[in-house]
Amino acid sequence: MFVTMLEGSTGMKLRTVGRHAKESAKSLGRNGWMTFASISAVTVALLLVGLFLAVMLNLNSIASQVENNVEVRVFIDNTATKTQQQELKANISKLKDVKSVTFLSKQNGLKQLINDMGKDSEVFKSLEGAQNPLPDAYIVKTYQPKQTIAVANSIQKIQYVDSVRYGKAYVEKLFKVIDFARNVGLVLIIGLLFTSIFLIANTIKLTIVSRQNEIEIMKLVGATNSFVRWPFFLEGLTLGVVGALIPSAIIGFGYRALYNLFLDNNYQSYVFIKLIPFNTLSLEMTGFLVIIGACIGVWGSTTSIRKFLKV
Repeated sequence: MFVTMLEGSTGMKLRTVGRHAKESAKSLGRNGWMTFASISAVTVALLLVGLFLAVMLNLNSIASQVENNVEVRVFIDNTATKTQQQELKANISKLKDVKSVTFLSKQNGLKQLINDMGKDSEVFKSLEGAQNPLPDAYIVKTYQPKQTIAVANSIQKIQYVDSVRYGKAYVEKLFKVIDFARNVGLVLIIGLLFTSIFLIANTIKLTIVSRQNEIEIMKLVGATNSFVRWPFFLEGLTLGVVGALIPSAIIGFGYRALYNLFLDNNYQSYVFIKLIPFNTLSLEMTGFLVIIGACIGVWGSTTSIRKFLKV
């Protein structure tokens, strides 16, 4: 008997939700211009948020790539024996922030230099072999890029170290610029997001206000607050989700074209302009915008209808 009552109760709830969904769909159709205005407001606002967020995510990704390429190059004293070189490596590895220590022979170091110089490499090719003036070195990576400076200073004090290079002036300025860009980007995104929330919510509120008489009539004939609220809840949810899917599609289409352009022209081979893969950004962007649109739509409709329920 209990199971039968439960099944009947569940069926009744499903029918009620279905009826509310049909009513909200009819209302959206009857109020065509207001529906269009609400969806347009959501679309434009979230399009701006999405575009700016896509740019900031890629800038942050590029900044992380640059940070991760920061390394400490430790040149070994030419008088150090093989045993002393191994001792030096062990002492460097003991430093708490050191992630890896990789040996770079002077022959491989010269090859890297020749490759980096490109057209100007002919001068250095004559130094290959016995005339190679470069010392052997260790390439040191830290767990966090910002630990590079402290680690470099600590390595400088270890025995058998000839010199330490990590691009001091460049690295310190780089970290400051990256931190500034990230902080400014975060503030701008939050500000733009709050502006969008109020713009969208107020537009949806206008839709609800225009139907004030409809709500009052429903209350006067005995409709409960829950009965009145549900169709508007579903309408707000629909407006928010539809208004979020449109900018998601626009941004996704544009980003895919840009991403393919970079691939076709082999720009992705350059460290500084590697874009986030299309599938990754598209999924994250769509999910974020849909959640924001749905929340704003529901919030705008439920807060607007509240005062009209006091009849």
